Amino acid sequence: MAEPLRIANASGYWGDDLTALRRQIEGGPVDVITMDFLAEITMSILQKQVQRNPDTGYAVDFVDQLDEVMADAIAKGITIISNAGGVRPLACGEAIVSRGAARGLDPRVGVVAGDDLMDRIGGWHDDGVDMSNMDDGRRFGEVIERVTSANAYFGAAPVVRALQEGAKFIVTGRVTDTGITLAPMIHHFGWAGDDWDRLAAGIIAGHILECGAQSTGGNFTDWRQVPSFHNVGYPIVEVDEDGSFVVTKHPDTGGLISVATIKEQLVYEMGDPAAYLTPDVVVDFGSIRLEEAGQDRVRVSGIRGAAPTDLLKVSMSYSDGYKASGGVIVCGPDAKGKAEMFGEILWGRLPEFEDTLSEAVGADATWGPLSPSGESTEVMARFGVRDHDRAKVREFSKMLPAMVLSGPPGVGVIGGRPPVQDVVAYWPCLIPRRLCQSDVVVMGGGDRVEAAVGFEGPTGPGRVEPDPASAGGSESEGSSPSGEMVTVKLSSLAHGRSGDKGDTCNIGVIARHPALYPWLVDNITADRVKEAFTGIAFGEVERFEVPNIGALNFLLHECLGGGGTLSLHIDAQGKTYSHALLNIDVEIDRALAALVDAD
Repeated sequence: MAEPLRIANASGYWGDDLTALRRQIEGGPVDVITMDFLAEITMSILQKQVQRNPDTGYAVDFVDQLDEVMADAIAKGITIISNAGGVRPLACGEAIVSRGAARGLDPRVGVVAGDDLMDRIGGWHDDGVDMSNMDDGRRFGEVIERVTSANAYFGAAPVVRALQEGAKFIVTGRVTDTGITLAPMIHHFGWAGDDWDRLAAGIIAGHILECGAQSTGGNFTDWRQVPSFHNVGYPIVEVDEDGSFVVTKHPDTGGLISVATIKEQLVYEMGDPAAYLTPDVVVDFGSIRLEEAGQDRVRVSGIRGAAPTDLLKVSMSYSDGYKASGGVIVCGPDAKGKAEMFGEILWGRLPEFEDTLSEAVGADATWGPLSPSGESTEVMARFGVRDHDRAKVREFSKMLPAMVLSGPPGVGVIGGRPPVQDVVAYWPCLIPRRLCQSDVVVMGGGDRVEAAVGFEGPTGPGRVEPDPASAGGSESEGSSPSGEMVTVKLSSLAHGRSGDKGDTCNIGVIARHPALYPWLVDNITADRVKEAFTGIAFGEVERFEVPNIGALNFLLHECLGGGGTLSLHIDAQGKTYSHALLNIDVEIDRALAALVDAD
């Protein structure tokens, strides 16, 4: 029986807390630390960096952080795994070796590459490989000449190979956020490649870890319940050989771990809960069981999986015109009306664009205590344009600051001409996994190993067959109807979280009491959510039921202005959408609503 494995996370995105890695190493015993740096659009940003400076292309922040703690990590036997390699993982690995040598160390460094497909997609297209956009069905030929990056999503297998070769610091290109967590479990416990339930458990552990402090109180709906956001503890999973695990954090750290915080992270960026697709395994989120296991400890078990599909996801970026956005602060009585007038003036002076956006954002910062109670005295009048004609976008950029003396009064300038930015659009597609292989290089520590890792193995239809015996729902005592209906905010009955994938936003809504879940199912329908987001969600709204955690998951298509850098929205990632939905008014029997307070 292998000893439990303790895997911590120290980064949920490029730009996360630079002190988290040191705090995870010094805060208590851990065996592995994972760090996630890559979002879909990050690869294109890194490609542009390389064009300007060939010595870049990876997350230098990661190398700097590792440099500071390398000796301590080696002394404590901690393995550190990250996808910080970006588009030049080998250069990132060599930089780590160099930093180690400068400190008199000889670290064993593993590199996973081969995910960059830029030099292959043209030939595949000529050979008839279908790389249609998996979101909207557009044919790849429409954008092939404008593609700036193309990266396959690899899974855990190449990382496992690096671990087998003794690597203690591993950097990768586009390996999935969950794969870098699953890999050390496979290596440590010796799990078989078709042990689908254990592999699925590793994926869920990775999903909980991948966003850093978002599972330990960050972005939590009930944020006032978090004892402290100071020195927030990043998550740690303590994994047993059977795949079950406990989510926790170092003692004496801020934040909060509870069943509710873990549920919110589980629904984040969830699609169909019965078909969470990864290169390693298909996971059934509907099989997850959660239970409190002590203060800041939640046990996760019961997870089921199935064979992955014979396809790998590819994330591409392509040039798609230009955009600019900026604004002015408008103050005083009728601030919103003035902002609307500024919009009329601006658009009246400019030509038509392919896309425009006007937003009014306000919170009474300029007048402070002089603000009349109940009346907003300021808004940021924010405007944006997108077009393939750069000259038109530059015209907008010049016109916006030119309005401050020729419109309504009370204007505070917040910058000069907004810069014209290149628009980088997102193109997801699927390709046969047989077309890809990863390249693994392990260096330092006395020798150098190079290997290729393919993606052969059993595949399946991409869905976990339902298991009625383990399907579970929320069971608890209900209440006798009072017969009296009351109007409350949905937030008093549920909590939630939202996130983005391209131009689609997911919103997870989670019942605050098990007996409220049937009410959610009956009353918070896809049609109702579609109506609530009128003017925002232009595509279909899908709903999925997740009874084991008392949740509904909604997918709002065509709601983020194109998503990523294509969007002009101030919230281009839909992070605020769950709270917009939770703010709607609903009618419910008083006795049922009272269960939340009685719980």
